[in-house]
Amino acid sequence: MKIGLALGGGGVRGMSHIPVLQAFDELGLKPHAIAGTSIGAILGAGYASGLSGSDLRKIALDLFSDRNKTLGHLWKLRPKRLADLWSGANVVFDPVKVLEIFVAEHLPDHFEDLDIPLTVLATDFYGCQEVDISSGPLLPAIAASIAIPAVFRPVKRQERILVDGGVVNPLPFDRLPEDCDIVVAVDVVGSPVPRPDRHLPSSFDAFFGTSQILMQTITQEKLKRRKPDILLQPEHDLIRVLDFMKTPEVLEKAEPLRKEAIRQLDLLLSNEKYQSSL
Repeated sequence: MKIGLALGGGGVRGMSHIPVLQAFDELGLKPHAIAGTSIGAILGAGYASGLSGSDLRKIALDLFSDRNKTLGHLWKLRPKRLADLWSGANVVFDPVKVLEIFVAEHLPDHFEDLDIPLTVLATDFYGCQEVDISSGPLLPAIAASIAIPAVFRPVKRQERILVDGGVVNPLPFDRLPEDCDIVVAVDVVGSPVPRPDRHLPSSFDAFFGTSQILMQTITQEKLKRRKPDILLQPEHDLIRVLDFMKTPEVLEKAEPLRKEAIRQLDLLLSNEKYQSSL
């Protein structure tokens, strides 16, 4: 059976992809193809390169369990001049440098070096359209996919200015090859959750909460036309999109996804085997 795996965007909530990848490993399954948006592109690339779900879990915990170590990495990304902090195109972080510091050592240089075909989703800012990248240099493509506006600098690729793929396709199950027999999609966008200590959302919560609403709307419209065979979603919670220091908590909360993925995959594959034997 050819299984397509779509990994959506959602900031630190995307760490919930890891238990699903561990479920594939436990069942001895290898995806036929992977499509990823934003953090789904990062983890999809790691998995497609040959890293196991457990490998990715260890790397994530190593990166974000030690606050001092993480701050040390972030210090390397600081602007050289204070004036660069919020000035025009020089937005806070260069996504290519972020990837070079945090994950580049774990990834190959090109898509062609991956064990599993991968499609990474980005958005053409001025062209107002989706861009699917599946060949060439890997790191710049992932950088474009994670380039959240107002957080990361846009990425220039082939005369296009690219930003976060979640703007146009937060859950790219529709970008998997047509020959996939089974499509598994992991939606980690989440939705705004009221904070018990606030009557109104903060400016930060309002900005990212609005983005969640827009991305959920896109996904819901897509689901009206076509649905993946398996759709997995972690529970919504109060963890902020960029609070990567809560990676251990996200992984713990997402553990039920591993069991649910195993249950649904086992059930679906058993049914397919039964049907094929008739």
